[in-house]
Amino acid sequence: MSVAQRKYFTEVTALAEKIVSVTTSNGKNFTGTLIGINPDNLSLVLADAKEENGNTANRIFINGNTVAQISSAEKSFDLKSLAQRLEKVFPRMVKLYEDKGFIWVMDKVKLTDHGVTEGSGPMAERVQKVYDQFVSETKA
Repeated sequence: MSVAQRKYFTEVTALAEKIVSVTTSNGKNFTGTLIGINPDNLSLVLADAKEENGNTANRIFINGNTVAQISSAEKSFDLKSLAQRLEKVFPRMVKLYEDKGFIWVMDKVKLTDHGVTEGSGPMAERVQKVYDQFVSETKA
């Protein structure tokens, strides 16, 4: 897989758990939370989906062959910048797995766009503080 392909799939998977609008090749528009993506064919699953005509569904499965466009008004979380910030606090102890959507700090604390998801103790608390500060600065 080329670098460009990996970056493409990284961008698509970064939309998971975000509200997106999907336009199909036959002109239908859906808006909902993207909860599933098949990277092989770009088939999608939207939760709490709404069609432009007002119809709603708990889940809509959209065949990847019919997806013409996916858009998101929501800015994706900048894991790379957060990793750079963490690197200043924990030099040479930060590993960014951007394609998988997480950061490892000292191989003990796992951090995602939702905060610390694995690890505990003073180290995890310090990582969480850096995360909280980063999030508050980026929202301001």
